[in-house]
Amino acid sequence: MPSVEIIVAEVHIPGARSLKDKRRVIKSLIERSHQRLRVSVAETGLHDLHQRAEVTFAIVLAQESSFAEELRRHLESDPTAMISGWNAEIVDLV
Repeated sequence: MPSVEIIVAEVHIPGARSLKDKRRVIKSLIERSHQRLRVSVAETGLHDLHQRAEVTFAIVLAQESSFAEELRRHLESDPTAMISGWNAEIVDLV
């Protein structure tokens, strides 16, 4: 049975001095994640803070497996952003 994995990551952007800096980093993170991992992704919270962002990822899983570890390794390789919070959940599709 297919399922959807939903991952909510809180990201700290220490180099951001303004919302414009934050948007540049988050836009790049979203584009690279989508291109490399073929995952749906959007900034979903903490919009008014210039050094923190909430980014949500979703992917349909064809098998019983987890995508979270691969995504976490991808995000940790980004020198401009640090993971400060992480919540992964797998939801079965009925």
